[in-house]
Amino acid sequence: MNKKPFKPAPKRPAGAPRRNDRRRQQGKQDKDQHAINDQIAAPEVRLVGDNVEPGIYPIAQAMRIAEEQELDLIEIAPTATPPVCRIMDYQKFVYQQRKRAKEQKAKSTKVVVKEIRFGPQTDDHDYNFKLKHAIEFLKEGSKVKSYVFFKGRSILFKEQGEVLLLRFANDLEEYAKVDQMPVLEGKRMTIMLSPKKSSAKKKEATSADDEPAAADE
Repeated sequence: MNKKPFKPAPKRPAGAPRRNDRRRQQGKQDKDQHAINDQIAAPEVRLVGDNVEPGIYPIAQAMRIAEEQELDLIEIAPTATPPVCRIMDYQKFVYQQRKRAKEQKAKSTKVVVKEIRFGPQTDDHDYNFKLKHAIEFLKEGSKVKSYVFFKGRSILFKEQGEVLLLRFANDLEEYAKVDQMPVLEGKRMTIMLSPKKSSAKKKEATSADDEPAAADE
């Protein structure tokens, strides 16, 4: 029986990075870098995660477990004693970190506050004009800070200004909730309103309903 000639496996080109070397290089380039694999200097680490038995392991054993799973040993809490590590794919870990940071940034988006000014004796035409603008601001997701400015002796009409602001809040009840009832600060009496989530959803639903139906062929 003829034996097939032996063909040695292709050698790794000289200087070519190993699998873990590539990951370490990628990690160094990543701004969210965590120590991984043999970058971890602690003699022992605490392993956590779903794919390991949680506990404290010598670093050599933890590295061996990661290597057997063809994953990375990632230091996620370097200041703990001992440092806490997780075994998983490093690129997946970085992706999750970035996604989490993006979600947190979205939640902490700067709130826009629009101001609407009244006089203590604002007429109905001017009031309705500003009410319309307030509704648009609230639909956009902005807060509305409305105030009555008392100039000179008009401060005598502060009760009238309070009634005006309460009327304003009542007329916006469908779109806004009151964060702060009318408060007099110097020559200004201010009320703060925030958009209701339901109003934003209602606007989206209305926009969808207003879209023209496709014509039958």
